[in-house]
Amino acid sequence: MGDPQTNGKPLTEDSRLRLLEHFSGEGPPPNDRWSTLWDAGDFLPWDQGRPNPALTDVMQDRQDLVGSSPLVAENGELRRKRAFVPGCGRGYDVLLLASLGYDAYGLEVSTTAVEKAQAWAEEHAADYPIRDETVGRGKAKFILGDFFGNEWIQQADGVDKFEFIYDYTFFCALSPELRPAWALRLWDLLSTHHDSLIVCVEFPTFKKLFFGGPPYAAPSSAYLTHLGNPGKKVWYDFEGGAMVSQDEELGQGIGFRRIDHWKAARSHEMGKGTDWVSVWKRSI
Repeated sequence: MGDPQTNGKPLTEDSRLRLLEHFSGEGPPPNDRWSTLWDAGDFLPWDQGRPNPALTDVMQDRQDLVGSSPLVAENGELRRKRAFVPGCGRGYDVLLLASLGYDAYGLEVSTTAVEKAQAWAEEHAADYPIRDETVGRGKAKFILGDFFGNEWIQQADGVDKFEFIYDYTFFCALSPELRPAWALRLWDLLSTHHDSLIVCVEFPTFKKLFFGGPPYAAPSSAYLTHLGNPGKKVWYDFEGGAMVSQDEELGQGIGFRRIDHWKAARSHEMGKGTDWVSVWKRSI
């Protein structure tokens, strides 16, 4: 499984510098710059050619957290849980979740990325075997749009609430000033059903904020502070540690609570040995 050109490659220093240069200076907005990279297709260092092993392990080994069934009761009937993967790239994680029985939606800002994800799904369906034949495969749908907007919801069959949200390299792709809005948007998108949760594979936890990005530094404290206080101003120290700004009240109002946190035994090569997994639920 995977594109041999990208499968399992670490993120080298040259790749980091090339990304930094691509996103530096005046010019098009970030979404357009991501699209430019997808259109060119010769420099996609985040594309690892397969689902994240950390996510695979969560879904297989931590059913105490994610549940044993991809079905949920609604209005007296069972339906598939809905999963959402923003910044899904070629869609490997979306296809994994669909094979487990979820109706999975992957969002991208690039038309080319969506087309590549659709093509991959058509050509590699056999690489993602159905886990439970009694439940079957859920849908895998790839949609174009801006995470912070609502235009893409119609493409997602009108779905605007999800029981499962997965983030790997989306948080770190956003400029830090967008992170309060990222957390607040997740609050809006996560279903209020008691089984609903967010899984983050935290990357890059080893990087310091002053090195810039993307990928921007993403220590565990950044996830903890933002998801615990969606929409609130956050102050970062020189190395990337995060805390709520002094003009905000910590722990007041909405927020997610972290229900488990561990160092990933397996992950992609670019985060091997440094990625952490965090699992979140609504605090209220």
